[in-house]
Amino acid sequence: MNIFIINGPNLNLLGLREPDVYGKETYADLLARIRDHAQKRGCVVDIRQTNHEGVIIDWIQENWSKFDGIILNAGALTHYSYAIRDCVKAVPIPVIEVHLSDISAREPFRKFSVLEDVCAAQIKGKGWAGYLEAIDLLLKGKEVQ
Repeated sequence: MNIFIINGPNLNLLGLREPDVYGKETYADLLARIRDHAQKRGCVVDIRQTNHEGVIIDWIQENWSKFDGIILNAGALTHYSYAIRDCVKAVPIPVIEVHLSDISAREPFRKFSVLEDVCAAQIKGKGWAGYLEAIDLLLKGKEVQ
């Protein structure tokens, strides 16, 4: 299985940004855990990070046909990017929304995701383990609630 993992704004600052919320592991640590998990399960992953909304849209549009599924952590764009929402809705492969923190237990503006209803599943509040769960979910072809 080929999985496309897209990380949005500020994910590259893991370990520096609000370690009480996001943990002390770095972005490099996260990538190593994802790659190790994927390799053990026979998956190929392409992992990218950008701070730009349009780049996320371009990556999805240009690459969705090369993958069996997408794992998307859109960061703060989760809460207001209808452009990413429309793009996710348009592609005919499963997209799983992942958040390191539990967005429903944070500031009021973070509680709502414009992506949730167009994604196959949403995983939140499980830290880096949420990415691993998303990989396993795509492999099983199931949805979580």
